[in-house]
Amino acid sequence: MNEWVQGRLTLRGRVQGVGYRYFVLRASQEFEVTGFVRNLPSGEVEVLAEGRKEEVERFFEEVKRGPVSAHVSSFREEWFPFSGLYHDFRVGY
Repeated sequence: MNEWVQGRLTLRGRVQGVGYRYFVLRASQEFEVTGFVRNLPSGEVEVLAEGRKEEVERFFEEVKRGPVSAHVSSFREEWFPFSGLYHDFRVGY
C-alpha cells in the first residue's frame, strides 16, 4: 500500500529539556519522512511527519520510545491528507 499521509503525534511526559527533539531529528534520517518536531507551550512535543503511511507509522513507533533521558507517559496520534508542503525534516521553534 503506497498511501501518502500526514501524521501528527503529540507526546506528553518528560519530553522537553531532555534532547527529545534532536532524538526525533536523528530518527527521521532513518525513514523516508518530511516534516518537523517542536516543543509546545503546554510542555508536550509535537511531531508532524509526511510520507508513505507505513513509513510514517514505523517512524512514529521509534519516536514513541524517545531517548533514554525521556519518559513518554501518553500520546495522541492523528492522521490527515498528505499536503506535500515539507521537503525535509526539521526542528521547529
